[in-house]
Amino acid sequence: MNCLKLVDLLTMVASFFLASLLMAPEKGTLPLSQLLSMRIKVGNLLLFSALLLLWHIIFSASGLYDSRRMTGRKADISDPFTATTLGSLVIAAVAVAFRIRMISPGFLVVFWAMSATVAVTHRLLQRSVLERIRLKGRNLRNMLIVGTNSHALEFTRRVQARPELGYRIIGFVDQEWDGLGTFSSTGYSIVSDFVNLPGFLRTSVVDEVVIALPIRSLHTQAAGIAALCEQQGITTRVLSNIFDLRVAHARAEEFEGSALITNYTGVAEGWPVLVKRILDVVLSTILLVGLAPLLLVVAALIKLTSPGPVLFTQHRLGYNKRKFKIYKFRTMVEDAEQRIKQLAHLNEVSGPVFKIRNDPRITPIGRLLRRASIDEVPQLFNVLKGDMSLVGPRPLPARDYEGFNQDWQRRRFSVRPGLTCLWQINGRSSIPFEKWMQLDLQYIDKWSLWLDLEILIRTIPAVLKGTGAA
Repeated sequence: MNCLKLVDLLTMVASFFLASLLMAPEKGTLPLSQLLSMRIKVGNLLLFSALLLLWHIIFSASGLYDSRRMTGRKADISDPFTATTLGSLVIAAVAVAFRIRMISPGFLVVFWAMSATVAVTHRLLQRSVLERIRLKGRNLRNMLIVGTNSHALEFTRRVQARPELGYRIIGFVDQEWDGLGTFSSTGYSIVSDFVNLPGFLRTSVVDEVVIALPIRSLHTQAAGIAALCEQQGITTRVLSNIFDLRVAHARAEEFEGSALITNYTGVAEGWPVLVKRILDVVLSTILLVGLAPLLLVVAALIKLTSPGPVLFTQHRLGYNKRKFKIYKFRTMVEDAEQRIKQLAHLNEVSGPVFKIRNDPRITPIGRLLRRASIDEVPQLFNVLKGDMSLVGPRPLPARDYEGFNQDWQRRRFSVRPGLTCLWQINGRSSIPFEKWMQLDLQYIDKWSLWLDLEILIRTIPAVLKGTGAA
């Protein structure tokens, strides 16, 4: 592991100086002679040492020096890529703060490309070499599984399917132990019960113990097993799917010395969420500035053609049902909310949502605004404030939420609401409420930055065609 840290630091140094040489013809970039002379200056040496330290901290915080036996090639690509990107952004910030001319945009691109390529490549090579060694029966770790339930069996099956990881399952631990015989169809033996486990660990070669017990046994059995393994220096893992949850994700966390298993739905915290927020702010700002003349014209048309305010505001439910005030261009008559009860019999959408295709409350100019979704543009201010995102389930009024009759529908509130979403590009208001909810949950379960980008791109033709607009 220390060798890996050294390689990463040397890669950073080499990429830094090679980028300087390659970009030397650029205006404002120092040639080799001046670059070498910089190294003897104490201030520059201290600054570069600080950058090396920050680089190491970022790589360590990204988990690149943790045991990665159970991770795959995807993590070997994404984690170094993320770490080098963050490290390059830190270097860019330092360059701006200290006015370092040598670190130009071109320099940063070359430096990032070189350091990311090397960081990813040597980890992939290391994994390939280790996998070949493990497939030959070397560098193996002996694993003991505590529990014989369906989760234990599923975990065993997955480990068996990945021999390149280098795990050798030596057996199971269960309270119903007769001291002999194979367990089920796995071909493994129940090697001990809970009472005899201390003796088994003392006399056997065990590298890791995986606890796969039901929740009711965690305090009565698992705590003692974990303490026993700690005393003997044996790594302990606990399966997180002890609650039989179907869609929740799990992650391990630590808080003030307490280990936590966190089950969550929605979008996990991390750099993708940070990038999503940055994109929200940047794109919203660009759109508001670019559309400012149009917004002024629309505001004037609304004011001239119907009495009442230009903007319609309403409390909606956002992330985890937090209330916020949404902004829209007013497209209806001023007393539209008061007339809902009179028009309830005309509702064309199943479920608690109220929508009428030819709503008599909509003003002539409002109909045009709705068809092109221009009435939604002021919600860019909600995005800037952090109440909403560009992409996410559409925010609902509190009255609609009160009509929800199934708990699974409420999971749509586990992410920040958005301007556009999957059902907006798959029929908009013309699809039934049940399908609407399913598409919202599909977005949550499959979320990625690429999915957001796809939805944003597909929203453009959907808006231009006015498909399903109410």
